[in-house]
Amino acid sequence: MSNKFFITGANGQLGRDLIHELTSRGIECTASDLQENFTGAEKCGYIQLDITDYDSVDKAIQASKPSRVIHCAAWTAVDPAEDEANRAKVYAVNVTGTENIAKACAKYDAVMTYISTDYIFDGTGTAPRTPDDESFSPLNYYGKTKLEGELAVKKYLQKFFIVRIAWVFGANGNNFVRTMLKIAKTHDTIRVVNDQIGTPTYTPDLARLLADINMTEKFGIYHATNEGGYISWYDFACEIFRQSGVNVNVIPVSTSEYGLSKAKRPYNSRLDKSKLLSSGFKPLPDWKDALRRYLSENGTN
Repeated sequence: MSNKFFITGANGQLGRDLIHELTSRGIECTASDLQENFTGAEKCGYIQLDITDYDSVDKAIQASKPSRVIHCAAWTAVDPAEDEANRAKVYAVNVTGTENIAKACAKYDAVMTYISTDYIFDGTGTAPRTPDDESFSPLNYYGKTKLEGELAVKKYLQKFFIVRIAWVFGANGNNFVRTMLKIAKTHDTIRVVNDQIGTPTYTPDLARLLADINMTEKFGIYHATNEGGYISWYDFACEIFRQSGVNVNVIPVSTSEYGLSKAKRPYNSRLDKSKLLSSGFKPLPDWKDALRRYLSENGTN
């Protein structure tokens, strides 16, 4: 099978790592994003692309002739998405943009991979959500638009992958690890919520999986976060400081005690990843190992 990939959101946290993963395997790919230039890889082509404009999407997919499209572009700023002034833009990117990509993939017979999120669920209970679970009820506007993106993919395509992830961190952007280390430089004590439970996802590990699944025809919905069990944000913060050797007092608090977020967050972000193994895919490594690699490569700055 001859694979040529097209990546949206190439300048983002996941997109950069995905381009690196694909090009390191010698796979031909075209990167795209809203910015005029792309500095993430020298071994791929680049198309400046506004995914909210269908004609532009159609021309880009037609010109690059991919067999596989991995759609990483998204509005991911959860709290700003709640602002009425931003909602039209959030919808345009996460829903209209995804629909445009799906339509073009259908037209040019390309397999689409859509990156989704634990936020499509309501976060109740303690049971891990399975890929087939359809009790969605997202709590915030970001989650609602990501769910609508999923529905658009299902509407227009039969050959697709939907990969739901959670608690993303990587080298190319803001993330929880970087935020904790930055705050620790100016604070002796940090309050972190301990009643939101899930598992982190390290973007280089996710990029490897996305490349792996796109070498197959095992289409469908998957959950993908790092292994190592379910933890709280408090647990994650403690391990960040332990591994980085930063001495700071971390105080566990409830979500209601913390009380700073505009958007509601799910208490239960447990995702059942057993379908990866049953489908023959290699699970992501332990999140503590992922954190160790992140800190080794990026330091504590």
